[in-house]
Amino acid sequence: MWHSSFYGLIWDEIHVHSNAVKIAYNSHPAGAILVTDAMGAMGLPDGQYKLGNMTVDVGPLADMKDNTRAAVIQGTSTLAGSIITLIECVRKFKEFTQCSLVEAIEAATLHPAQMLGIEHRKGTLEYGTDADIILLTDDLQVERVFVRGELATPETVGN
Repeated sequence: MWHSSFYGLIWDEIHVHSNAVKIAYNSHPAGAILVTDAMGAMGLPDGQYKLGNMTVDVGPLADMKDNTRAAVIQGTSTLAGSIITLIECVRKFKEFTQCSLVEAIEAATLHPAQMLGIEHRKGTLEYGTDADIILLTDDLQVERVFVRGELATPETVGN
């Protein structure tokens, strides 16, 4: 079921210009969907990694004043994908747009579910939903993850 118009943002300060984020959010906050475009090197230290048959370099971008890290095709400045986690996108989005915590989290949970028409199962804590829950600290660090009501551990992930 179609609900509204939505737009995706990879808010890693590389993929989308900051002014575009402000314009989009201020124009239609309920349509914001945070995505990562993350590749396998997400969360790994600086270095070289494989992406299909390509080698990518992960590390700070030379032209970024704040040491923003990125993955580029080896020997080029061409982005190979993002290395930002979704919770990092939420933190950056909240800080940059000055939106509420609820709005930032909904951009990563409820809005994608609404766009896909699965908000009756995902993106909410309503009774009868799948009980996929992330417990966060006050500074938006992931503390625990529950999938279908069960604590996710290294032993249970992927099963």
